[in-house]
Amino acid sequence: MMLRFHIPNMTCGGCAKSVTNALLSVDPQARIEADPPAREVRVHSAEDERAFLAVLIEAGYPDKR
Repeated sequence: MMLRFHIPNMTCGGCAKSVTNALLSVDPQARIEADPPAREVRVHSAEDERAFLAVLIEAGYPDKR
């Protein structure tokens, strides 16, 4: 399944790397596409969305829908 997260404070490649690493901590096999200019990240994973939301908040990158 593909999940989309809108992360307003993901503004650069360094932020995208931090977000990616946080998401991979939930599912190391996930395919993650970070798009800093669009402030969006797409996650292809079978894991539950709530687990990804929790690590994003913990990392300081909350999803804003």
